[in-house]
Formats: sequence, structure tokens, C-alpha cells
Amino acid sequence: MSKLINFITRSRVWRSFFRHGWPDNPLDRSLVMTTNIFFHLHPVKVRRKSLRATYSFGLGIISVIVFTVLSITGLLLMFYYAPTIERAYSYILTLQTRVPFGQLLRNLHRWGAHLMVIVVVLHMARVFYTGAYKPPREFNWVVGVLLLILTLGASFTGYLLPWDQLAYWAITVGTSVAGYEPIMGSAIKAALLGGPEVGQEALTRFYALHVMLIPGVIALLTSLHLWRVRKDGGLAVQDPAEEDKE
Repeated sequence: MSKLINFITRSRVWRSFFRHGWPDNPLDRSLVMTTNIFFHLHPVKVRRKSLRATYSFGLGIISVIVFTVLSITGLLLMFYYAPTIERAYSYILTLQTRVPFGQLLRNLHRWGAHLMVIVVVLHMARVFYTGAYKPPREFNWVVGVLLLILTLGASFTGYLLPWDQLAYWAITVGTSVAGYEPIMGSAIKAALLGGPEVGQEALTRFYALHVMLIPGVIALLTSLHLWRVRKDGGLAVQDPAEEDKE
């Protein structure tokens, strides 16, 4: 058995996956941390105050978890949906009445979307009131603002997909309001609708934005956001000197 283990650990395939030896010395133990994507998310040092549950309430991590749940449930919903104005609503009815746990699946996605908007807004408020947007974290604050806008965009684009009366008129009003933007209002409205009114072109564009473009950008910016939190030394505290006295 020991010979088999030695053979495996010395093979090129093993070394291509694990770039360090067995962690029985300080160097290999440090390499385990720095070469592991999950361990490497955390900074080397964190401030004691930021570890308190009441300091951040875990709102950032909750946002990531909810986004993951939305991605999984959204992927499953795609198996029972097609973005056509003739059949979109019937697909929703079939999902809710004939597919096992279909109603539960849709509700998980819908209420998860509402929860993500609430949690992201609360997370932004927490960051603001704790001064975590101050130097050297200005760039990450801008990334967070972009993530908030994308979260609202994902919620807005998903609103049209059931193609019922509520969705139709909500998107009609929403895109009409966007059209009043003084500089690029007409271009934004045309890009969203693809025509003079809400129809098949609009449904196709909202579907593409909702399932591909916006989630992809959110995943990319979330990775950058988490990386910047780590590089900036973890969660920010307002007064490091006060913490050192504790």
C-alpha cells in the first residue's frame, strides 16, 4: 500500500494537480494555503472586529449563495421554457401544474431573485455605513455598485419571461420610462425592445440578457470583487487603532 501511495505522489499527473509535497513542513503547509483557490480567498491577516457576526451579518456571502441558487434553479427552469410569445405562458403553466416540484422550483427562483435584490442593497448599505468604500477600497466600491446595477437588471429582465399581463405591462411601462432618459433614452429603449413595442424581439433580447449576458458579467465581477476584498486585507474596519486596544 505504501509503495502505491509513493508511486502516485511521485507521478507527473499528481504533481500537475498538487504543486507541493505532503504538508509536513512550514513551506509545504504555506503552499497548501496559497495554491488552493478556496483557502486563498481569505487574506493572510484579518482584523478581529471584522470577524464579528454583527459587523457584516455575512451579507456578501449570502449574496453569493443566493446567486448560486438562482443560477442552479434558472438552469433547471430552462429545460421547461422557450422564449416564444405563443408558448411562453403555457410553458409556465405546464411547469406549475404538471412538472413534479415545478411550482417549488419556480418559487425558489422568483423569491430568490427578490431576496438577492434585498441582500445586495443591505450589503451596500453596510459597506457605506462602516466606511468600507474609503481608500484603498474605492475600486471595489465601484465594482460593488456595478454588481448592484446588474442585480437590478437581472431582476428586471426576468420579469418579462412569464409573458403574462403583469409582465407585459410592467415591461411596457419600464421601457417607456427608460426612453425618457435625455441622452440615450431612445437608443436604450430600442436596444431593449428591438422594435416599437413589446413583442417577440423584446422577449428574445430579455431572455438572452437574463440567462447569458448579465449572469456571466455578475459571475466575473463577483470573482473580481472577492479577490479585491482579499487583496485589501479582508473586511474594512473604521478605526484600526481602536481595535488594537481591544
